[in-house]
Amino acid sequence: MLTVRGISYLISETSTDEVRRDLEVIARDLHCTTVMLIGSDRGRLIDAAHTALNTGLDVYIRPHVPELRQPRLLEHLDAVAEAAEGLRREYPDRVTLLVGSEFSHTAPGIVPGPRSFLRLKLILRFHRVLRRRIDRRLQRLLTAAVTTARRRFHGPLTYAMAGWENVDWSLFDVVGVSLYRSRRNHAAYEDRLRGLVRDHDKPVVITEFGCGAFTGADQRGAGSFQIVNWFAEPPHIPGDHPRDEAVQARYLGELIDQYNAEGVHGCFVFTFAMPGFPRHDDPRLDLDKAGFGILAVSGDGTRAPKEAFHEVARRYGDMATWRLRRGHRR
Repeated sequence: MLTVRGISYLISETSTDEVRRDLEVIARDLHCTTVMLIGSDRGRLIDAAHTALNTGLDVYIRPHVPELRQPRLLEHLDAVAEAAEGLRREYPDRVTLLVGSEFSHTAPGIVPGPRSFLRLKLILRFHRVLRRRIDRRLQRLLTAAVTTARRRFHGPLTYAMAGWENVDWSLFDVVGVSLYRSRRNHAAYEDRLRGLVRDHDKPVVITEFGCGAFTGADQRGAGSFQIVNWFAEPPHIPGDHPRDEAVQARYLGELIDQYNAEGVHGCFVFTFAMPGFPRHDDPRLDLDKAGFGILAVSGDGTRAPKEAFHEVARRYGDMATWRLRRGHRR
């Protein structure tokens, strides 16, 4: 049974009151036990974590500063780790810290390229050629990041590993993997998942999984956003990609069930909402269907749960009920 039933939450310029309301929805309506908070602003990140803990949610704190050079990235991690330790002391056994995510493209210097988006495209196209370079440089950065974090933070550490990365998990307390299913890896997905659980004597947590809400999004997985022409003004979706919320709901439901069946310790749906992918009545401008949020946000701020929201709530709710019947706290 999944112990960590979670979703990620992107910290932006949202007001404190709205963050609190969202976290209450995540705890009460989605039946989550845990939220992964992702953001670049240390103050907002820690404030949201404090709110989540008061709401009854455990927290995974994930600093996300994709264009910082490595010395500044480690300085930022040091500051976040110190603040996270204060929370851990106040809320024992409820705070986990990620040292980062997918450093091979989010951290400059591991592969060439001026922006994370371009580095990611390079990796996806040439990852076999770049593998040795990525492994070597990633290991150096992860070792430095863990050393930095452990000086300040004395709770469990993990990292959100990309599917193409290789990580020495002896450095960490929790194995964290972003594991999107798509057409390319569909046949091997179950074996990969079983291997992760079998090969590690530590909890395995799926740090990201999800897809868009259009026909064929389940075949694209993490690449759902690529149907958008981001270089147009305004960005739009060329071609025929009909909105289909059932695709996203079915994808998330299937994977939650699979994680539960295979003995995965926990998982985090990606993600609660993506205001940068607004809902629109015009199919060409409906960026929400290319995003991963289970809550649609329109340009005027109007919000509405998608089919995926209700599916996640049902799956997690059933698990919570089962655990209560068995006498578990969560």
